[in-house]
Amino acid sequence: QVQLVESGGGLVQAGGSLRLSCAASVSIFSFNAMGWFRQAPGKQRELVAGITSSGRANYADSVKGRFTISRDNAKNMVYLQMNSLKPEDTAVYYCNKATVSKWDWGQGTQVTVSS
Repeated sequence: QVQLVESGGGLVQAGGSLRLSCAASVSIFSFNAMGWFRQAPGKQRELVAGITSSGRANYADSVKGRFTISRDNAKNMVYLQMNSLKPEDTAVYYCNKATVSKWDWGQGTQVTVSS
């Protein structure tokens, strides 16, 4: 069973930065497109950034130019560098495969941006 463990969230002022990390307990991690998702209270979970197995990234319009996704296949890790954070970025952030089929969701990491 695949385990995904997200970390790095916290409370930050608007304009600040955070770096999220996700560790995957699966050796085939490197073959999968991965993504960072977020879910704000009362809203559906949404994909904010994805990265292919070869490192090509794509972003939701709401985070483009502020967030950067990266991965380290040797360590089974995926990262999300978040800069110029806004209050509307407040959510629980999760990582998972960026495909229709998903692994079980981890616990996520809370990001709270104060104005």
